[in-house]
Amino acid sequence: MKLENVIATRKHKTVYRDGDKTIKVFDADYSKADILNEALNQARIEETALNIPKVLGVNMVEGKWAIVSEHIEGKTLAQLMEENPEKKDEYLEKLVDIQLEIHAQKCPLLNKLKDKMNKKISSTDFDATTRYELHTRLEGMPKHNKVCHGDFNPSNVIIKEDGAAYIIDWSHATQGNASADVARTYLLFCLAGDKETADKYLNLFCKKSDTAKQYVQKWMPIVAASQSVKGNEKEREFLNSWVQVVDYE
Repeated sequence: MKLENVIATRKHKTVYRDGDKTIKVFDADYSKADILNEALNQARIEETALNIPKVLGVNMVEGKWAIVSEHIEGKTLAQLMEENPEKKDEYLEKLVDIQLEIHAQKCPLLNKLKDKMNKKISSTDFDATTRYELHTRLEGMPKHNKVCHGDFNPSNVIIKEDGAAYIIDWSHATQGNASADVARTYLLFCLAGDKETADKYLNLFCKKSDTAKQYVQKWMPIVAASQSVKGNEKEREFLNSWVQVVDYE
């Protein structure tokens, strides 16, 4: 495997292209269990009706773990939005349609979203009263088993030249309530400083899926709390402000 052509750099990982393969190389101190879980998630999602790159192997490269997948040639929706701002609304609609396709899938062997969120809330720095309130809210939300991407945003959708859409980065995939996944995407747009697109996205999703906006908003403090475990100080500050909503409802 040649690690020469860098196509993306992310926190704790670098993505290379080697011919028709994509090689995601993780930092040496990255959790082996998380890497193997990501590869397993991807393999499980391959069994659904979704277009995703197939896992070709999990290897050690220069002392670091790497996931090898099919290379999908194309541009991400994020790139297309940047290059064609006049078509942003059209691309946003495509993003929502793809997310609805994801939520239409079932994948019984995926980890449960509620279990993951409960663990994350328990490991936050919030006081016991806030944690109790968040756990109680989470337990009170309807239990579903839809596939949830967990990090769904325009940079994780590749559009091929023929228009086919492929969804990448399944490290956070779970099964659970789709509205939690929507709340996560909304917060990702906000974290990127694009509140206008976040609101457009939420309105569009709720309209297309016939979901009450208030229902998705009920998930916001829970999702924000579970995401506040990671991220930089500025992100944590923003997410914490969403968690405080529980005090006023």
